[in-house]
Parts: sequence; structure tokens; C-alpha cells
Amino acid sequence: MAARMTGAVSPTQGGFELPEPSHTDADAVARAFVVDPDVGLSEEQVILRREAAGTNELRRARKQSIWRRVGLLLTEPLTLLLLAAVAVSAVAWALEGAHGAPIDAIVILAIIILNAVLSLVQESRAEKAVEALSAMTRSRSTVLRGGAQVGLPSADLVPGDILLLAEGDQVGADGRLIRANGLQLAEASLTGESVAVDKQTGTLPGDAPLPLGERSNMVFKGTAVTRGTGRAIVTATGMSTEMGAIATMLEHAGTDTTPLQQEVNRLGRTLGRIVVAIAVVVVLTISLLQGISTPSEFVAVLLLGVSLAVAAVPEGLPAVLSVVLALGVQRMAKRNAVVKKLSSVETLGSASVICTDKTGTLTTNQMTIERIVTASGTAEVTGIGYEPIGRVTQGGADLRPGALAQEVSEVLLVGSLANDAQLAERDGAWQIVGDPTEAAFLVAARKLPAAVQRSEGYVRVGEVPFTSERKMMSVAVRAEDGALTICTKGAPDVLLGHCTRVQVGEGTVPLDDAGRAGILAEVDALSAAALRTLGVAYRRSARAEDSGSTGAVPFDDADEHDLVYVGMVGMIDPPRPEARPAIAEAHAAGIRVIMITGDHPATAARIAADLGVVTDGGAVSGASLDAMDEERLRDTVRRTSVFARVAPEHKLRIVDALQADGLIVAMTGDGVNDAPALTSADIGIAMGITGTEVTKEAADMILADDDFATIVHAVREGRVIFDNIRKFLRYLLYSNMGEVLTVFFGIVLAGVLGLTGAADGEIVLPLLATQILWINLVTDSGPALAMGVDPEIDDVMARRPRLLTDHAVDAGMWAGIVVTGLVIALVTLATMDVFLPAGLIPGGADDLDTARTAGFTTLVLAALITAFNARSTTASAARGLFSNPLLWGTILLAVALQIAVVYLPPLQTAFGTSPLRGDHWAVCVGMASVVLWVEEVRKAWVRGAHRRRARDVAAPAPHRTKAPIG
Repeated sequence: MAARMTGAVSPTQGGFELPEPSHTDADAVARAFVVDPDVGLSEEQVILRREAAGTNELRRARKQSIWRRVGLLLTEPLTLLLLAAVAVSAVAWALEGAHGAPIDAIVILAIIILNAVLSLVQESRAEKAVEALSAMTRSRSTVLRGGAQVGLPSADLVPGDILLLAEGDQVGADGRLIRANGLQLAEASLTGESVAVDKQTGTLPGDAPLPLGERSNMVFKGTAVTRGTGRAIVTATGMSTEMGAIATMLEHAGTDTTPLQQEVNRLGRTLGRIVVAIAVVVVLTISLLQGISTPSEFVAVLLLGVSLAVAAVPEGLPAVLSVVLALGVQRMAKRNAVVKKLSSVETLGSASVICTDKTGTLTTNQMTIERIVTASGTAEVTGIGYEPIGRVTQGGADLRPGALAQEVSEVLLVGSLANDAQLAERDGAWQIVGDPTEAAFLVAARKLPAAVQRSEGYVRVGEVPFTSERKMMSVAVRAEDGALTICTKGAPDVLLGHCTRVQVGEGTVPLDDAGRAGILAEVDALSAAALRTLGVAYRRSARAEDSGSTGAVPFDDADEHDLVYVGMVGMIDPPRPEARPAIAEAHAAGIRVIMITGDHPATAARIAADLGVVTDGGAVSGASLDAMDEERLRDTVRRTSVFARVAPEHKLRIVDALQADGLIVAMTGDGVNDAPALTSADIGIAMGITGTEVTKEAADMILADDDFATIVHAVREGRVIFDNIRKFLRYLLYSNMGEVLTVFFGIVLAGVLGLTGAADGEIVLPLLATQILWINLVTDSGPALAMGVDPEIDDVMARRPRLLTDHAVDAGMWAGIVVTGLVIALVTLATMDVFLPAGLIPGGADDLDTARTAGFTTLVLAALITAFNARSTTASAARGLFSNPLLWGTILLAVALQIAVVYLPPLQTAFGTSPLRGDHWAVCVGMASVVLWVEEVRKAWVRGAHRRRARDVAAPAPHRTKAPIG
């Protein structure tokens, strides 16, 4: 794989064999592919080669069938547990005589089906959104076939096609250049390098495979032409391209379960063991204490065991999880984030590290002039990107008329004339065609109106294009008065060799050695600030044959002499303005941000410092990572937050090292080179605008606006969702534990509590099986769902990210579940004791059915009250008391249903209830409220402990004085 990624590729499509094309002469490549570069392929050749090589498309992952998806959903541990409960309920119903319908089994089965439908529908919607975003990356190409230029979809390219390239084109396949005229390509999607790469046609020396960024005579699928023209022989299509190589890596990359899926599976296994234990203990306890003498008693005990098992399992959990995650996905979509899988939302909320690319993710991917240095000083240019809003300033104030202003205007004028880019506003957005470096001059010139006005009226009459060997370009322009001027821009150190004078104000002075040394010192200063430098110069032509000419003039590189050096610009791909506050918020939330880029280390370090990723320190290069073993790499990753000049395999190693430390890693990116790391990370986040098709396919989530700040919103949303999952888990398990403990202690303490009055030999139960199932139905459905969409009560971004070892139901929550369940059980049994004639509390005069109905009602009310307790482990239930109308609605509905069960005769018969008087209700409400007051006292103590701890940390050390002598 490493060899494939570094370029050891031989085209084998359609039977063609040759060494690495970059090390092969262009004519030999043409002969190998049996094509005339001036004619192209014939239609017959195209048909045969397409049959042999296939279409020029990346192989998509095979979609799972609907039945496969359903099967995966039904084999999750918690779902299997519910299916077991269905089976046991059906068996109990059959043993009891199969009277009526098996309501318990039907209800649980309906919940399982609802969960599966919700999951399938939501994931289907996400897939459609992803397909729509992927369509944005489909391109067209221009080829030479049968001697004629033909425009066609890039998918129709075949090996041997002659690909014609021009500014703005997206390269449709890998190819060997045979012609290049000032050709530059943006290869950031493959290499991460933000600066356009110069291309040439010569054969590269040696035979060892070179990194992609150094194969200057090759073009690659998915990259873009920023300047010049070219012609290339297609050497690889589809999965044989460099982009296809990365796609192949993704096919072999495993997909791990998300932290939420792991947690739900773990909870399912835990509850499964608890359910078996509960059923066994209850049946044995009843058998030992009261005995089982008839088949009907055995059925009653079995049904009670099944009911308790169902009560102990929050069977609404899968459905509530799906609903909560689906609603979270909808909220994310409104914030320009498309989530492909429901569980990915929560995973992002659990992220402890965000590994992000630089170009186009943290930066605008729009080269911007930041400084202009001339003989009279330095000017700053405000504003970022291609939108020409900003000013040219000196020391923070507007540039005043004078020598510096004249020189700055000349720099921008010459840079704009020696320019092949175009800047235009379309549909309210500023866009460029051509090299981003050249476009930066056009944008900066618009920020100085004088420069724009001076550029009007010039006509280009000659050009010497830029080449990587010359490192400069020149144009000859004629003004309206007929005067001819040569405008040149290029690398400052090269440009100085063609200059003899330097402009100062409106005049010029000779350029001596001291002046050259001063300019080169300025170049070093700008480079140290991670700015890319570009110098400009000009010369008024004095050739007689040029005078009065209106057409093209003889012009070549021999005319690039005796130039007047004007100045240079320092430019950079600027950070996104919203990225810095987003990173600061991530840091405040305990999330580490790591920049991983293919750009230059100095540039990466500068951007990282500007954004607050790091406060000091440089970047570690990919070459340094190659020299490290795994242990040293892990230590470096722990201490370093900026990595530059990295390859795809480096990104994978970094992500793996972070995960080896137990961290939950999110990886953002837009280029093809990011895709393997996105797949390996716990959650991959692709850019929707600049992201490639492969990246979007590999990602778990896609940012439609490419805004890093959206990630922070997603983190908050994910944390709120996980908080709400814990809320309804607390609520469900609080009430379920109360039911289990009520039955258990009611059986063990039946004699003490006065639970008597049944016929001799008949088993006496504190709650009937149907009552337990009713409580489960009323409390585990609507209120649990309302808890799942509860607004943020505690500041979720004020806490550290949870680790893989942090469980949704941890030891602290289990302790709270047992304590709260015990309180619910005690108040329920105490209510029954109040109304029973015999027991610990004297004065009762009601029968067993009435006392059981009162206890039954108290348990329902106490379970509903715990919903307010469960919203926070520290905040009072009064905080945001009315912020969740859905919760109030479901609780009021549950109370109304309980009243119906108590008073409606058909329901009384079904659930074994008796009507209650007003004093009964007063006792039930008072007893149920004890659950609230106990929890309020605990929370107040916890808040006080937190305040005392914070005060102790903030308090200064006590001042010590010496004891007086004597």
C-alpha cells in the first residue's frame, strides 16, 4: 500500500504495461498507449478500451439490502433481550390459557418494529442527502478524439485519451503531460499543499517512485488547473488512479462501532443478567416463603417474574434512542451538517480530539495579500478572501498620500497587469478563474481605488509566461497614449537579478548591493512570518519600433532587463474568521484541536498560532514521523498539535496513536488524502463544498457550509443528546428499580406490612402483574421520550469530554438508581401499610384491593415525579421547570390515564383496582412527593460541596508570621 501511495504504479488497464509514467519519456508513453497526441483515439479504440478498463468512476461501497439492515438492527443485544421478553410473555400467556390477546408480547414487539422503522427511514434520508452532495463533484473533460476536440463526462475517459487542459478545468483522470504552457495545478485535494504546483513535460530522473507533489510531469484525477494550458495522455482511470488508490484503502478499513452503540450493547448485556437474576430470585423467594401448590399459582408466579423482567428492562430505550437521535439529526441539518448515521451525532459530542486539515477547513483556501513592502516602508492590507472589502493601511491608519502610497499603488498596478486570473461577482459571491496567487493582486487592487483606476485602458500586446525554471512572468502592455510598458512579477530573489533601479516615490534610484541586501532581508522576514513572497518590477520601453504600434509586438525573455524594482507582497491563505472562536470554545470544553496538513511547517505553525491551536512551538513534519517508532510517535502526538508535510499514512498513524490512548477522535477534511483517516477515526467529518466524492463517502458527517464553527455546534448538540440519553436512562431505571424493589420487599415483608386477606393458601402479591406492566407502559413511553428532547439544563460545554471508559450508566448512577428505587419502594409500601388494618402503621381500615390500588397509584406518581429529578444530577428540579412543555404534557396524560384505571369499571376489572377517596389521593400525592424532597436535599448538599471545593481552590495560602521571641 505504501508503494502504491508514493507512485509505484504501472498502467495495466486494457493490457497496457509500462514503467512509472513520470520516469518514462512522453513519446514512449504515447507509443505504449498506441495513440497519436495530435489526433487522439478513434471511436473503435474507445469502445475496446472501455470494455477492458471499465468506466472512469470510483467503485462505490455496495449498499446493504433492506433485509440485511433489518437483520443487523434485530441482532443488537438490547433488541435480542426484548425479543426474549416477547417469547417469555407469549409462553406465560399460553400457559395461562391463551385467553384474549397476548398484550404484553404485542406491545413489546410493536416497540421493536417502531425502532427499526425509525432507524431505516432516517438513514435513508441521510443517504439521499449525501448522494446530492456527491453530485457536486462530478466533472466534465475535453479530449482529442479522431482529430477533433470533444467535451464529455469525465466518467467516459479511457486509458490513452488525449486530455486537453485549460484554466478552471478539473482533471478527470491521471495522465502524463506531453505539452504544458505555464501550467499550474492545485493539488491540495491530494497532497494538502495549498500553493499551486508548476507542471512540465520533461522526464523525471531516476526510477524510484516520487511523492505525488514532486511528480511535476503528471496530472491527477480530482485536481484543478489554476493557470496555463496543457495536454496529457490518460494513463490511469477509475480505481487505478491515485484517488482510486485511496478509495481502495477505504474498502479495507474496518468500521468500528460507535461509543453510543458500545454503551447500549453493554447496557443490554448488563440488564440481561439483571433480568435473569430478578426472575430467579423472585420465583425462589415466593416459593420459599409462600409456596406454590397449584398450576394456577405457578402461572401467576411465572407471569409475575416475566412482568418484573419486562419492568426491569427499559424496552422503550431503542425507540427513544432512535427518536432522540433522529430529532438531533434534524437540528444538525438546520445548522448545515448532514449526518449519515444516527449514532454519529452522539459520537461527535463525545469527541476529545478534533484532528483537522488546514487548507479550506481552518483557512479560506483563498490566497490573500497581507503586506506590501516597498522602499519607503510597509503597508498592511485588511480583509480576507476574494471579497474585495478592506483597506490599505500603515500602522493601523489609512494610507496617506506620499511616497509609500505611490509605491504601493504601483505594486498593485503592475501585479494586476502581469496577471492571467479573473475576478468576478456571481450571484452575490466573489469567484476567481485562474491562479489564486494572481487573483490576490486583483482583490488587493480593488481595496486601493487609485490602483484600479490606473489599470484601466491598458491592452496586453505580448507575454512571456511563467515557468518553474524562470520563476517569473512578464507581459507587455500598451496604454491609451501608445506608451509600452513591460510588467514583471516573480520570486523576489530571481527578479532582483533583472533589476537595475528601484522606485522611490514617483522617481527611481539605482539599485546597489546594499539595496539588494535590504530587499532580501525583507524577503527573509516575510518568509519567517509564513508569508509567501512575490516581487514586481517594470520598465518603460524605449524601442523605436514600438512607437505608435497598436497590435502585438515582438516580445520575449530577452526584454526582461533593466527593470525597475517596485516592491513585493506577502500573502497567505488566511484563517477563517469564525475558526478562532470555535477553537477557543473547543478548548474550553476540554477538546484538543490538532492541525494536520500537507502545507509548509512554517505556514502551518503560523496559522496554528493565529487560530489559537497552539501558543508556541513549531510543527512536526511527516519526514520526522517516518523516523519514529510507535512508542515515540505516541509520545510526540501527546505533546504536539501541529503536523505539516504529512502523507495519508501519517494521518492514519496519528489517529491510531490518539485512539491507543483511549481518546475519541474526530477527523475533519476535504481532500482525498483525508479519506483514510476519516474512516479510521471514531467520526469522520467531510466538507460539503470543497470535499471530494471519496471523502464524503468515507465520512460519518458532512458539513454543507465547510464551516469549522459548525463542528463546535455539533459537539454541543452531541453532548446535549448524550446528556438527554443519561436523563431518560436515569428516569427509566429509577422507576423500574422502584417497581422491582416494591415487589421484592412486599413479598419478603408481607407479614410485617399486613399484606393479608386473600383466601387461605393463595399467594399474596403487593402488585399484580398487570399493574406492573401498566406502570411500565405509562411511565416508560411518553415521559421518557420527552426527557430525550429536554433542553440543555446544565452547561454541557463546561465539562471534559467523556472517555471510552466512562459509561452512560456508571457506578454513581447505579448508586442513585438503587437509592431512588429504594425510596420509591418504601413510600409505595408505606402507603399500602397506612390503609391496611394490620401492619407497622396503625389505623388502616381498607381492604387489600384498595390498599394495593393506593400503593399502585403512589408508585405511578413517584415514578412521574422522578422525571423532574432526573433532568440534572446537581441542579434543582425548579431550574427550567417549564422549559419542556412536552414533558408536562406526557406527565399530565399519564396522570389522566391512571385516574381512568382507578375509576373506569372495565379498567378496574382488567387491572384489579378499586376507586379511591379524596383522603386516599392526599396520602398518595404526599407519599410520592417524598421522592422529590429527598433528591432536592441531596442536590443542595452536592452544590454546597462544589462551592466549598471551588472556594478552597481559589483561596490564597495563609500568611505565616514568625512568633514573637520571649
